[in-house]
Amino acid sequence: MNRLKGISLALTILLFASFTALHHGWADYDQEKVMDFKTVIEESVYENPHVLAKVKHKKELWTVYLAPTSRMTDRGLTADMIQKGESVRLVAYPHKSKKAEMRAERIFVDGTKYELR
Repeated sequence: MNRLKGISLALTILLFASFTALHHGWADYDQEKVMDFKTVIEESVYENPHVLAKVKHKKELWTVYLAPTSRMTDRGLTADMIQKGESVRLVAYPHKSKKAEMRAERIFVDGTKYELR
């Protein structure tokens, strides 16, 4: 019985550790380097754990982590609003080590500001 408890505990720890590694916290992004620019959505994925968008910035394709879907919809930002071809303004921070990845602090769609944090 003790062996079964030990295995269960080890699996639980492993499970939580895997989710922690997948979480995109703000600590990995350089908040000293604010990126504020207008762009067009090249691609978007509106699903959890975070909504993602691909945009061009300085002729390079970037992956932008937005907010979880619940936060996006709670603040009035739907999937239709960030579809391919939509013009947006982003305020974001680049990843400290991953090239062409950023995390958005806010997004402007049709002149309306949506806070994402």
